[in-house]
Amino acid sequence: MCGLCGELRFDGRSPEADALQRSCATMACRGPDGSGLWVRGPVALGHRRLSIIDLSVRGSQPLVDTALGLTVAFNGCIYNHAQLRDELRGVGYAFFSTSDTEVIGKSYAEWGADCVAHFHGMFAFAIVEHESGRLVLARDRLGIKPLYISQSGDRIRFASTLPALLAAGDVDTSIDRVALQYYMTFHSVVPAPHTILNGVRKLPPATVRIVEADGRTRDIAYWEPPFERDHERSRWSGHDWQEALIAALRTAVKRRQVADVPVGVLLSGGIDSSLVVALLAEAGQHDLQTFSVGFDDAGGESGNEFEYSDLVAAHFGTDHHRIKIESSRLLPAIDKAVAAMSEPMVSHDCVAFYLLSEEVSSYVKVVQSGQGADEVLGGYDWYPPLAEVPRQESVEAYSSVFFDRRFSALAELLEDDWLLANDAPTAFIEEQFGRPGAETTVDAALRNDTTIMLVDDPVKRVDNMTMAWGLEARVPFLDHELVELAGRIPPSLKLADGGKGVLKRAARGLVPDAVIDRTKGHFPVPAIRQLEGPYLERVRAALLDPAARSRGLFRTGATERMLAAPNETRTTLGSNALWQLGLIEMWLQAMGV
Repeated sequence: MCGLCGELRFDGRSPEADALQRSCATMACRGPDGSGLWVRGPVALGHRRLSIIDLSVRGSQPLVDTALGLTVAFNGCIYNHAQLRDELRGVGYAFFSTSDTEVIGKSYAEWGADCVAHFHGMFAFAIVEHESGRLVLARDRLGIKPLYISQSGDRIRFASTLPALLAAGDVDTSIDRVALQYYMTFHSVVPAPHTILNGVRKLPPATVRIVEADGRTRDIAYWEPPFERDHERSRWSGHDWQEALIAALRTAVKRRQVADVPVGVLLSGGIDSSLVVALLAEAGQHDLQTFSVGFDDAGGESGNEFEYSDLVAAHFGTDHHRIKIESSRLLPAIDKAVAAMSEPMVSHDCVAFYLLSEEVSSYVKVVQSGQGADEVLGGYDWYPPLAEVPRQESVEAYSSVFFDRRFSALAELLEDDWLLANDAPTAFIEEQFGRPGAETTVDAALRNDTTIMLVDDPVKRVDNMTMAWGLEARVPFLDHELVELAGRIPPSLKLADGGKGVLKRAARGLVPDAVIDRTKGHFPVPAIRQLEGPYLERVRAALLDPAARSRGLFRTGATERMLAAPNETRTTLGSNALWQLGLIEMWLQAMGV
């Protein structure tokens, strides 16, 4: 897990080394163990290293393979790098390191852009062909690793974070009105290629982008999970699906133990992370370090789930760390978490992950987490209402249960200059739901949430907050083979037992029943969900700041009404609408936009 950046000029001039140095400097937290800069003619790559695999200097990046005429900069982990190394050795390749970065380069030499189909892992990488000057950018199937792009007529720049591109300079920082409408409607999700800034785009997941030396570009979309029934499994019982799911998860968890450093687990006390711990214990993992976080109660809401995480830790005998965050640390962490965001992310979980990661990074460099199970296996409460909805009515049904607000309501919040004539989020969902490969309305919703919402909300949130402290988070529920299997599971099995039924039933006998039967939890930060005192004042300061007034995103009357009753207006999913407004302004101001 690291940070990469780079520049390719199309006019033959040399890249701006100082600009790349500034980009790298902003990503020091992602890669505190080393840095590198490689320049050759009109192209340059920069890198910040977090040493996880091959801790020696041979694993440093950018990695130059002179024999192949390639240079690679890479962020992520290829879990099957050892197997691929053996396969590549078998066809004549010689290796000078044990790093997965070198495996990427030699895989590209052997299979070209199709190398990504051979990788089990999470990755964003850049490869430069020395002779042709061609640049190849790629992102993993579920978009676990980010890659942002800023392109003008004479060059392309790219980086693991949006702030790294801003640090390089010469970026159009005007607000993308389509992205703003997504943010206000789609629960702060801004699907690729958009970001909130017109001058920055992001490479979509499961995409390889080939950029020729003269600037010609083409994209290859290389993966999409099926969300329809498999005739070969038409006779499978619920038990058959449970067994297959646990087998896939067992494999996914084992893959994510590949490292030259210890790997811990973020243990929330929910079924997902508890199963990860259970399967590691089953495999004979000893001295496993687990970590849970808790906050002070506020507004009648509990701020921790220690009861369940303690239960799981005791049951499996882990080396458990119960991290209680005092209220005095929460307020300062809000601005720090916002500054760590590559894009505005409204979930208060960001602050929880930021503070948890700060503590965990003093113990381990790598953790597994249970993230992604709700999207992949139907754990959210907006899925059951879709179960009986005819496929032709799926767009309206999904929009009514998931969208924060509908198109007509935007005019009550946004100033006229920021309104669009068309309903972009609904048009986006119509396009997504209209594609073949999703059999039922629930299938269509799960496909959308797995490949779109998950990528640009929970996955991005955890990547940004953990990497703010040089902590690598691995997500076994987003193993692509597990996701492919889950897409085939009949929706009725997923929605059973209040959601994730197939997983809950498979977990019986593996984790304590109390964890399976509990009410669904979340990373609670009550002080943000129930804004009052200094937290409310921080939001007020952001919305009344001269920069916010000059920008004029929100109608003054609407802002004043929400500030007067800060916890009254809620989105469809129950989030604090005032926090949504304040967060985007906090982010824009933190970025100097």
